[in-house]
Amino acid sequence: MKLITKQLLKEGPGFAKMVPEEGEDLWHAYNLIREGDRVEATTFRKVQTDRGTGSESERVKLKLMVRVEAVEYDAEGQQIRLKGKNMTENEHVKLGAYHTLELELQRAFTLHKDVWDSVDVERVRTACDPAASADLAVVLITEGLAHLCLVGSTCTLTRAKIEANIPRKRGAAAAGYDKAMESFYDKVFAAVLRHVDWDIVRCLVIAGPGFAKDEFREYLDKEAQRREARVLLLNRSKILLAPASSAYKHSIKEVLAGTVVAGQIKDTKAAREVQALQDFMTMLGQDPSRAFYGPGHVHAAHEMGAIQTLLITDSLFRTTDIKKRKKMVALVDEVTAGGGTVHVFSGMHASGEQLNQLTGIAAILRFPLPDLEDQEFEADW
Repeated sequence: MKLITKQLLKEGPGFAKMVPEEGEDLWHAYNLIREGDRVEATTFRKVQTDRGTGSESERVKLKLMVRVEAVEYDAEGQQIRLKGKNMTENEHVKLGAYHTLELELQRAFTLHKDVWDSVDVERVRTACDPAASADLAVVLITEGLAHLCLVGSTCTLTRAKIEANIPRKRGAAAAGYDKAMESFYDKVFAAVLRHVDWDIVRCLVIAGPGFAKDEFREYLDKEAQRREARVLLLNRSKILLAPASSAYKHSIKEVLAGTVVAGQIKDTKAAREVQALQDFMTMLGQDPSRAFYGPGHVHAAHEMGAIQTLLITDSLFRTTDIKKRKKMVALVDEVTAGGGTVHVFSGMHASGEQLNQLTGIAAILRFPLPDLEDQEFEADW
């Protein structure tokens, strides 16, 4: 995300003008923009014009500000749609009329808030940090199926899905097996060349069950030399093999947790989140009086000053309940001020999806609280 200008105060009003430069930036924008905010951007409106020979419609380029009433995020189309009432004096759109702004890559927008809390301020800082880019590429592959994913600091994006019908090795169709596999590997090879930006990517992991991953690695090396694909030859040391139980996107969490990859990506946000979730699950199994999940139990533990590590998903902050959001932001701030560690998980990562299954909030405690285990709390704060 490119930050053009900002004037904002923590816990006060202000604005930030930004340009989304890649898909991950739109995820940041989706998490920043909420109902009641004001967003200003260039947009297009179909208007009727009378040229004397009858009315004609044409698309007019406008700059409008809307007060947001609904936010829709389209990950595949890389677009955010904001529905709200127009706040800009304009000959084509009446004040108070509904309009839908579409935020896209390379199109600037200005976000105005009455209150910028600490989570939003940190989100802007993270989004505009050039180091927080998609620095890991993963090819999940098995016979006839491959997914190429880019793993960034906040989301995992599927850049290519390759499927092919592979005949059985045995019987009359055996002759077609090698040819089908070579054609399949060629398509995966092309996807790697197209989607992996080696100026950003720290390493490419080829993972999956069986021998397909090993065979594709050999194919990649052979073809890189044959085609003189300089970018692959120069970055050969950054290509790793890792085990995975499937070639589907959810297996990325296995890849991130594996010792093969951990050393290469230990400093990335995604890797730290995976490790924190592993630590929580281990503690939950070994000493459940020091591991709690659910808003009621976590908040009760916080009131006793017991939280060492807080795990929370960004989806919880997208609530339109201002009181609830303020309480969650306060929890994050107070745990941090008390010397604890806070991990805000992305719902676009496999680890964030896993945490969401555990209510979206969990904590590892400094000391055991056995009495808290048996208490029941309301689902909401």
